[in-house]
Amino acid sequence: MASVCRLLTRSRVQLPTFLNARRFSHLVDNPSRKVQVYTSASQDPWLNLSIEHFLLQKSPPESVVLFLYTNRPCVVIGRNQNPWLEVNLGLINRRGLLADPNEAVSLVRRRSGGGTVFHDHGNINYSVICPPAAFDRNKHAEMVVRALQNLGRKTVRVNERHDIVIDVPEEAGQATYKISGSAYKLTRLRSLHHGTCLLGTPNIDRIGQFLRSPAAPYITAQGVESVRSKIKNVGIDNSDFESAAIAEFGGMYGDVQAHVISEAEARENKDIMKGYDEITDEKWTFEQTPRFIFSTHPTERFEKVPPPLPDHLEDHFEAFIEARHGEILTGEIDGLFPPNALDGSHLHKINDWRIYREGREGEWLNEVFGVRLDTKA
Repeated sequence: MASVCRLLTRSRVQLPTFLNARRFSHLVDNPSRKVQVYTSASQDPWLNLSIEHFLLQKSPPESVVLFLYTNRPCVVIGRNQNPWLEVNLGLINRRGLLADPNEAVSLVRRRSGGGTVFHDHGNINYSVICPPAAFDRNKHAEMVVRALQNLGRKTVRVNERHDIVIDVPEEAGQATYKISGSAYKLTRLRSLHHGTCLLGTPNIDRIGQFLRSPAAPYITAQGVESVRSKIKNVGIDNSDFESAAIAEFGGMYGDVQAHVISEAEARENKDIMKGYDEITDEKWTFEQTPRFIFSTHPTERFEKVPPPLPDHLEDHFEAFIEARHGEILTGEIDGLFPPNALDGSHLHKINDWRIYREGREGEWLNEVFGVRLDTKA
């Protein structure tokens, strides 16, 4: 902690102060405030993303803004991703799967692009907003690297994919692990670079189960697919990383006063809550999904050979579903009557596939599409 204090002193960064809602709004859009730093006291992922969106929209065009926040456990998919492809939806909102058995994982779709990530209390999300002319995919990733190196993690670096990785010596030789990925959103007046940094999540060995969809082998899709990487904690306390990142930001842009935004204060802001209502709506979560095809068998419209079906299913069982924005355009399931019974339905609103196909086949469809018949979260 002493090294962090030295960093803060050198960069002339003042310790965070709490804001009231009115003062927060006035600080954000004040044209004289060219450098702004905020941290969030909330761990609500939708609220933090909505605060971030507010900062993107309302901060002065020539300003640079750093926003740091930590979320409770959640899987966050990119704006143009497919939740049925990226996420094991049957595990969402289910307790007993994390280090803290009382916690469950939420599903969140953000406004920026990029791949799927897991958030929890053991990582910090950083967001930098700046003018488009100052935008560079590596610039602020390198800022985070310097913060980590100042905390003793000398082998961290930015790779060719603009991810932050750490090189670790192991018995078989040097291994490289991803500790931070980034996503971006560009508008006419502003640019946003945000990422997450794995510091000390207790769920490091549990993350994979949420990011492996049982439907994925049977899906071809438009949109962005995630790139899988080996991951690792860097073993740094959240508050130390936060202080070091603020210090590096201050070193780049000058004197800064960090402000803490409480959850209550954020919820008093109408613009923030308008964004919150938008991204908590299941229409945003599921109906933003680009066109995709699910098929248990090769067809002219299905571009890959799916794996064999489980042995317990009937030999002649076949299912073909084409969907766009979560709505089924064509639904063909062996034994379905009437044949077009699924057309026009929304995938995320089907609560039990056994309505359309009895027996083990309906149970299997429940499993691959993440339908849970138990209502206990």
